[in-house]
Amino acid sequence: MNEQPRLSRPDPAFGLTLTDAQPLPDIPALWRLAALVATLLMGALALIAALHFGRSILLPVAAALIVGITLTPAVKFGTRFKVPQPVSALIVVLLLTGLIGLVITLFAAPLTEWIARAPEIGTVVREKLRVFDYPLSAFHDIRNALLPAAAQGPTVAVESNPAEMVGAALLVITPAVSQFVLFFGTLIFFLATSLALRQKLVVAFVTRDARLRMLRIWSDIEENLVSYVGLVTLINLALGTVTTAMLALTGFPNPLTFGLLTMVLNYIPYIGPAIVALVLFAVGLVAMPTLYQAALAPALFVAIATVEGHFITPSIVGRRLTMSPFLVFLALAFWTWLWGPIGAFLAMPLLIMSIVVLGHLLPREEGTIPG
Repeated sequence: MNEQPRLSRPDPAFGLTLTDAQPLPDIPALWRLAALVATLLMGALALIAALHFGRSILLPVAAALIVGITLTPAVKFGTRFKVPQPVSALIVVLLLTGLIGLVITLFAAPLTEWIARAPEIGTVVREKLRVFDYPLSAFHDIRNALLPAAAQGPTVAVESNPAEMVGAALLVITPAVSQFVLFFGTLIFFLATSLALRQKLVVAFVTRDARLRMLRIWSDIEENLVSYVGLVTLINLALGTVTTAMLALTGFPNPLTFGLLTMVLNYIPYIGPAIVALVLFAVGLVAMPTLYQAALAPALFVAIATVEGHFITPSIVGRRLTMSPFLVFLALAFWTWLWGPIGAFLAMPLLIMSIVVLGHLLPREEGTIPG
């Protein structure tokens, strides 16, 4: 296509030469880029919608696959001693179920005791928090002065219907039971057939390079995920031990239970330690005689968790797999928003798997940025 000639004419007012407007030469390329970006955005939105609406099935399946990849070395260890893979997988799942049951049992006794003492606990907490009565009353006075209607709001009476309560409980329990069944079923079948599944997945590709790439992706996901979970488990065990010793030295009740809670929740970056600190402060309000003593254990725990999270864990885990704290925060926020508390537990393994896959599909080019 021949370019249109540009028409020029002098402008006597300013002594300039004006050129007629011409269309940009790169409009087709710009439209292609806009179409590509729009397609990627629509695909991302469709994927997020699918993950959200299919979470009742995708969540237990994804959790089972991640746990299964992590437990694959244990199944391989059993096969080395001539134990059939399905039998080895069943033994591993039974041991995992027993461990989960033991943890629940350790939490059950203190939790039952605290629930039984709920009225007494409420009275003690109100006595400890009387120091905040004056600031709260001043805040209420300011709110009532600014919003008089809020001070005279309507009173709503709530009547409890046993049938409705039972129905609501069944609506919560039934999906949870089905998801547990789906989780353990997927976990058992994956562990029992992981080696054959890996072989069939690799053979499904046609070219030799594609097969080698798929084999490397599977091996690297397994290696990095197992290494990360193993290292973090050791770190969490050490953190739980240190927390238990600190709570015992400060006279905190049930130090072993809260040390175990610390070890479990520390698998969730940022959110887990924050929950532990809040729980320690809430229990300290009830168990400790003064507000200062109640805040001592949470303050010491925050100091310990800060040292662990900012110095110890990055220096150990960073040698195996370097992850940006910004990406960790975004992954944690995204999966927690999408799948709730279980999504928070799965955020780090899913981020590791994404980094490994992208590293093989889009390898980085060596080079430096000038300046």
